[in-house]
Formats: sequence, C-alpha cells, structure tokens
Amino acid sequence: MSSKTAEITMGAPLPSNPLDAIPDEIPFDVPYGRPISLEQARAVIHAAVAEARKRNWKMNVAVADSGGNLVAFERMDGAMLASIQIAEHKARAAVTFRRPTKVFEDGVNLMHLNYLLAFDGVIASRGGIPLINQGDIIGAIGCSGGTDSQDEVVSKAGAAVINQPAKNK
Repeated sequence: MSSKTAEITMGAPLPSNPLDAIPDEIPFDVPYGRPISLEQARAVIHAAVAEARKRNWKMNVAVADSGGNLVAFERMDGAMLASIQIAEHKARAAVTFRRPTKVFEDGVNLMHLNYLLAFDGVIASRGGIPLINQGDIIGAIGCSGGTDSQDEVVSKAGAAVINQPAKNK
C-alpha cells in the first residue's frame, strides 16, 4: 500500500491543492506604459539577431508595443516561414498577459494546467518576454525559429536592451 493510499484509508488529510494558495499580491502586476518606440524596437531586434547570428541560428524576431500591436519584425535569411506568426504570437502573448511565455509552457508541461490552453492568445512556448522600462511594460519581444530554449536565448538577448536592473539612488 502506498503512503498516499494509506493516508486516504486512514483518514489523514491529503496535501492541499497548490492552486488553492492565495498570494498576498497579484502575480505579474506590472503596469502598462507608453508604447515602445520604433527606435527602441529596432535596438531590441538588433541585439536578438546578433545573438542568433553568433550561434548560427535562423530566427524570426517580433516586437509588439504595450497594446500588443506589431512595431517591428525581422526574418533572418532562411528562417522557417511558420515561425513568422509564432514570433508575433509570442510577443503579443507576453505583453497581453504581462509575463514571459515560458510561464505558460511550465504551467502546461510541468504543472499540467491544461486549462491555460483555453485562454485566447496564450502560447505555451518559450521565447516571448515583456519589455519593462522604468517599471512599466512598453512592449514585448517574441522569437521563433529554433527550439523553445533557443528562442528563449535570443529573446533574452533582445530583452536585455530594455530590461535593465533598477538603479539604486
């Protein structure tokens, strides 16, 4: 008899559902800010593409503004055509839900929260990262063309242009 079966038959309480935990604060409660500028979006894409080139990866890179609208896009030579829409989707999902798309991937694959896939606009695949400037979301980057982990590496390189640690005064 397993310990879990023993707990059930002996009337001992089972562990509570982790989804029943009530956080003190709203997760990912980052305010939306003014939309990212074209100049900033191009700098984000430039950094992401530089990382992809360094690794000889062919990527599609999209930057959306704080309203989820496409601001800039670049398709590297030879990048998979299907990944164009995926990169855009990752950028929109990251800004709309105010969190990296890896959170959805982890929710589905590790925590088996399959209901996440029922939300409009969700993509459970790494590579979408919000762009946060001075505490406000100004947009998001989405990358696609490689594996999820490759997409995430390239997205992080691009996001680093905007997502700087807060400076101590």
